[in-house]
Amino acid sequence: MFQKIIKQPQFGTGAAKQVESVCLPAGGNLNTNKLNSTNIMKLNRLNSIMAKSVATLAVCTALNATAGTAPAPKNPAPIEPAPTALFDSIGATLDVAYDSRYYFRGLWFADNIVTTALNLSIPVTDKLTWGVGAAYISTFDTPFVAAAVAPLGSADKGFDYSELDLITSLNYNAGWAKFGVQYQYYYYPDSYAGSSPYGVGPGGFGTGGPNAGNDPEFGISGAHELGFTMAIPLGAANIYLGYYYDFQVGGSYFQAGADYTFAVTDWMSIVPSLQAGYGLDYYTGNQSPVLTHLNGQPLNANTSGFTHLLVSVAAPIKLTKSATFTPYVAWNHSLDLRSSLNLTEHNEVFWGARLSIAF
Repeated sequence: MFQKIIKQPQFGTGAAKQVESVCLPAGGNLNTNKLNSTNIMKLNRLNSIMAKSVATLAVCTALNATAGTAPAPKNPAPIEPAPTALFDSIGATLDVAYDSRYYFRGLWFADNIVTTALNLSIPVTDKLTWGVGAAYISTFDTPFVAAAVAPLGSADKGFDYSELDLITSLNYNAGWAKFGVQYQYYYYPDSYAGSSPYGVGPGGFGTGGPNAGNDPEFGISGAHELGFTMAIPLGAANIYLGYYYDFQVGGSYFQAGADYTFAVTDWMSIVPSLQAGYGLDYYTGNQSPVLTHLNGQPLNANTSGFTHLLVSVAAPIKLTKSATFTPYVAWNHSLDLRSSLNLTEHNEVFWGARLSIAF
């Protein structure tokens, strides 16, 4: 007879292996060698199952940890480095220009001038920019004979004119328009109207000195103003508006302008523009005998009025990524507040060019 006994699974893990039965001979004699061999085999099988379970659990844990995470791209986009140098965040422009005649707000100053200017643009926020700039203007050849001495047959000796400008500004980009407020200082080493051998010296007119002597407007050596500007982009067109108050003469100047850009190639365009101005007690030469002596015009009785109409056509040419050359031709028409002041023709064509380098 055989006696049936029940052997429980090892390690107490019933789920890992089913209960197994062993048949023993009657009398309970058990072959221990066979039993030991069987136990070893079963233990090996249990160890294999446990190892596979642990490995499977580790894989599941790793998959759960990475679930929802996008795979790394093969070619990740480069990360823009933070600014490490001054001009990585500050924009700068250097301009060198030549003008056959120098008109500023409708008023003639000199001929054959060279201008050198440096402007910095410093971002304050993503929409607000602080600007700082300086410019030096000088004539190298301005033929000139004062009206008072021209009938005497005096030789044309020309005259000197130079100007130093310093400016600071804040500009806000609202998207649909750009708004600016600026303060500018003008220094005139040769006086506002320049100087020449025909100017007013210690011995009076014609003894050499400032052309307008000590005139309260045109004989000054410096001025400063506060300005407010607005630029409205309309596709390829732009509209410009400005108001400026001059503290030196207590006068106001209003300016309006517009331009349109015609792209010819990817490196050249044609830009026609129009500009007009209006002054209130703004360098009018009102009742000034000094100016009558210079230009032979009647005494100016106007204290306000339109200054000029300026039409120009420019052709910006992009030479490199940072250099642009811009030749232009312009027509100036002197209006009420300038026709009796300018020593040039009331309708005049002039030209010039500018080289700009951005860095």
